[in-house]
Amino acid sequence: MEILQLSIFAENRPGRLAELTEKIASLGIDVRALSLADSADYGVLRLIVAEPEKALACLRAQQLMATGTPVLGVAVDDDPGSFAKVVRVLADANISVEYAYAFLTPTRGKAGVILRVKDNAAATAALQLAKIELLSQEQIF
Repeated sequence: MEILQLSIFAENRPGRLAELTEKIASLGIDVRALSLADSADYGVLRLIVAEPEKALACLRAQQLMATGTPVLGVAVDDDPGSFAKVVRVLADANISVEYAYAFLTPTRGKAGVILRVKDNAAATAALQLAKIELLSQEQIF
């Protein structure tokens, strides 16, 4: 159950994050989760949005360097060790997590985690076998 994540590459300068998020807002697209990573010269803004294909097309039309990446979303209980269980399942299946970021869900006692792995199919199989709840794009919104 893959989710399409948007990645927007932009120069690292004051005000750039405000400009990018204002563009997303002007499209009327809801953002559920985000992650921002930077280096000295550029940053990568990763977003989980309600209408990823529409957002991607609009961003590209505005000459922004944006890509779509299939990622996985998992639901974790709001209890100590819940995320550790998820990554242990992946580790035991010899699957490395490239990056992860969390977000709140409307369900009390649950959080969501976005996972980027090399092999979504293998990770999905391992997580399903362990009865870990995978999230769809629709469930997130």
